[in-house]
Amino acid sequence: MSASKLTLMAVHAHPDDEATSGGGALMRYQADGVQTVLVTCTNGEEGEIHDPDLVEEEARPRLGQIRQEELRRATEIMKISAAELLNYRDSGMVGTPPNENPESFHKADMREATGKLVKLVRKYQPQVMFTYNSFGGYGHPDHIKAHKISIAAFDDAANTRKYPEAEFGPAWQPSKLYTTAWGRGSWLKVWELLVEQGRPWPFQREGMPTVDENNPPEFGSPDNEITTQIDVSDYFKELRRALFEHRTQIDPNHPWVKTREEFAPILSGNESFILFKSTIPAQRPEDDLFAGLR
Repeated sequence: MSASKLTLMAVHAHPDDEATSGGGALMRYQADGVQTVLVTCTNGEEGEIHDPDLVEEEARPRLGQIRQEELRRATEIMKISAAELLNYRDSGMVGTPPNENPESFHKADMREATGKLVKLVRKYQPQVMFTYNSFGGYGHPDHIKAHKISIAAFDDAANTRKYPEAEFGPAWQPSKLYTTAWGRGSWLKVWELLVEQGRPWPFQREGMPTVDENNPPEFGSPDNEITTQIDVSDYFKELRRALFEHRTQIDPNHPWVKTREEFAPILSGNESFILFKSTIPAQRPEDDLFAGLR
């Protein structure tokens, strides 16, 4: 199958997630002639506001609108073929009032939310989809819900009894569903360099396991669980530009941002994925999300 007939769909929870999880792969495949589709489930109404040019009291009521515009600018830089919003409200973190809001993505009816995604799967007909793992990467309720509806849509986009064609469009069965991953081996290389330089682990927090020269971090997925590595080294600079379009969300001084910048060749040269579901025979390891489909 030629690249022009291939479609890659990413299902993300919030504006900015497209630039932090699998964004390099979206850019690489777009450059290769693959149609890339980004589905963002919420409008990003929650969280801190880092843009120094905004006043919290004025910006907070229209934060979803602001972040949709940031998303538009980022996807233009990434040259995403099509960007779709499910328009759910950001759920915030567990234990916060927004997490109990009946309009939040976290509270959304599963069949309704899955149906919205099924309609987009049938519209764009992706052979390959990707989203987060079952923990949502770091436990955010919206990331977990995105994982759940992605699995359901992958399974049910061809089910015309559950989702009739008259309402949801002609049936379509994607071939492969991946979850994004951080390779633990790359972070261990960063830890080793920091130890050599006598520098502390930048992500140490109270209540977390101690990370020092004798205790390596247990961050990310073990390398033997990762099925697919995509070389995205050519797209780091442009992806960085897209990330920083999310001015309300990205703090340039945050340890995650600074560490990713400093150790970019180690942390940003490849993106890791785990093949979660496949309707076709799959070989492991892979260096192509469309392996077996070309």
